Amino acid sequence: MNNYLKNNGKIVLSELKLPEDLKKLSLRQCSFLCSEIRNMLVNTVSKTGGHLSSNLGVVELTLSIHRNFNSPDDKIIWDVGHQAYVHKILTGRADMLSTLRQENGISGFPKPEESVHDTFISGHSSTSLSIACGIAEAMRIQGRDNYTVAVIGDGAMTGGMVYEAMNNCCSNTKSNMIVILNDNNMSISKSVGSLEKYLTTLRNSEKYLDTKRKVEKNLTQIPVVGMKAAKGMKHVKDAIKSTIFERNLFEDMGFIYLGPIDGHNLKELEQAMRMAKSFHEPVFIHVKTIKGKGYLPAEKNPGEYHGISRFDIVTGNPEISSSDSYSTVFGKELLNLARRDDRICAITAAMKYGTGLQYFDKEIPERFYDVGIAEQHAVTFAGGLAIMGQIPVFAVYSTFLQRSYDQLIHDIAIGGLHVVLCVDRAGIVGEDGETHQGMFDVSMLTSIPNIVIYSPSCYDELRLCMKKAIYNEKYLTAVRYPRGAEEVSFDKNLINSEYTFLKNSGSDILVISYGRIFNEAYKAQSILSADGISCDLLKLTKIYPLPENLMDEIKKYSHIFFFEEAVSNGSISEKIGCMLIEAGYKGDYCHIAPKGFIKQASVNSSLDKLGLLCQKMADYIWIRSIENGKT
Repeated sequence: MNNYLKNNGKIVLSELKLPEDLKKLSLRQCSFLCSEIRNMLVNTVSKTGGHLSSNLGVVELTLSIHRNFNSPDDKIIWDVGHQAYVHKILTGRADMLSTLRQENGISGFPKPEESVHDTFISGHSSTSLSIACGIAEAMRIQGRDNYTVAVIGDGAMTGGMVYEAMNNCCSNTKSNMIVILNDNNMSISKSVGSLEKYLTTLRNSEKYLDTKRKVEKNLTQIPVVGMKAAKGMKHVKDAIKSTIFERNLFEDMGFIYLGPIDGHNLKELEQAMRMAKSFHEPVFIHVKTIKGKGYLPAEKNPGEYHGISRFDIVTGNPEISSSDSYSTVFGKELLNLARRDDRICAITAAMKYGTGLQYFDKEIPERFYDVGIAEQHAVTFAGGLAIMGQIPVFAVYSTFLQRSYDQLIHDIAIGGLHVVLCVDRAGIVGEDGETHQGMFDVSMLTSIPNIVIYSPSCYDELRLCMKKAIYNEKYLTAVRYPRGAEEVSFDKNLINSEYTFLKNSGSDILVISYGRIFNEAYKAQSILSADGISCDLLKLTKIYPLPENLMDEIKKYSHIFFFEEAVSNGSISEKIGCMLIEAGYKGDYCHIAPKGFIKQASVNSSLDKLGLLCQKMADYIWIRSIENGKT
């Protein structure tokens, strides 16, 4: 390390004690380090998949934060935590980056159990200011003089929770809280020309700040008139400022505003951060960055490289083929229906491509709405459309639907409005881990009166369920489906919008499932048959509410096994168990559904560990059958 410092030479990450040594580097060495980090990001994400373009854009910003603050004593909170890869590298996890998003590896999001430098879990966006406000206030109460730094951006400013926090944090505290907006081509506010840039530069310069404070201090020391003169000068300054250019939102809400700053200019960044620290009250630093910077394919198409699967570095092409998925099948089918029915509207919360709605947007943009990261607004907005006779379809990931629970009850269900939820990524999603697993939508939605929920097990059934949800239901209706492509071993002639029995003559064992893992149950039936154990299958499609006559069929069996890809508490399998008890069922009922939070791993690995793949299903039924004297 010392030789590099003497020669002002190139720095290698492995030779640094992180994050402490970052403060010892020259700006030239920091530039070399930024290039090394960008190469590491591209090489790693090309093999693991993940969020690339947002991280490439915050390399200099993250380095500057760690050079000017003292983590973990100073608390750094990353909103939309997928932009924290560089933070992980600079806090001693560079040698673990190859395990990013892999089973037993490091998370793609901040995770306190992984490092003391990760202050808060942030898989969902727009939360950083609220947690930072709480931490800063706790520091004030405890008499600590440390800083709280919230890094927000990459779309998170569209979340209403940000403005709730801004309204609260400045009115209630004068603590060491600094908010950094990573503005990567978001529309924040209109430009007011070169004069504003000049005044911004002047206002942000340390020389100006020092001069301003000295003048104010000297004025206040003048006997009798000094304090009045200082206040008068401030009023004159504010009046001139208001006359020349409009105050922005952040200043109106009580922040000291610094910016905009070039987020790739280390000198400007460091100057702004040193200044922000000197105020000892809430400061807002507006930083402009280029999403995807340093890797040309990501710079040209930052949206495509926001969250990407493995790809070829030279060409930038994904290794995984672009075949159909549940998302694309949904998107194309919704467009087909909307072509013939101008009541159908499509809504997304900043996930147009992820949910397959790009087809709708391209052909019928006048009925397509991207509301940004604002799921609560999306649901209530859909209610407004429904009141006027439109048929709103809100396509949303299961994990993000959680944010709109109150609106689903209060604004849709109580009023009996017909809104269709197309719940993407329902069930296990894999490498994004606990914050993104779609395990709670069933429990959450079934608690809402009058709701109807469909869970198709293949593409054809998805199309059927969509038509049922749009045209046959009257109230809040959900169609839930998994990430990825269909896998079908069963006869598609079995598809049905309600339920289907597959019976073996005389069997007293029943296996129940729905969604994609019905296919695993179907394969498990074949495995068991080869071992001399016959069982019947029940495939649910309309999973809630269950048909009244279904219980009469189910309770005929002596042994019932329900396999479900949703959290156990409040699950359909739990509900059927309660119904069996109420019906006086005396047989053997087992429901196999996940409990607790599920860590990152591939989808197949997670399903296998949870006992939801065919071989584990067959093994469980076989062992249980031995215990009950069936073999």
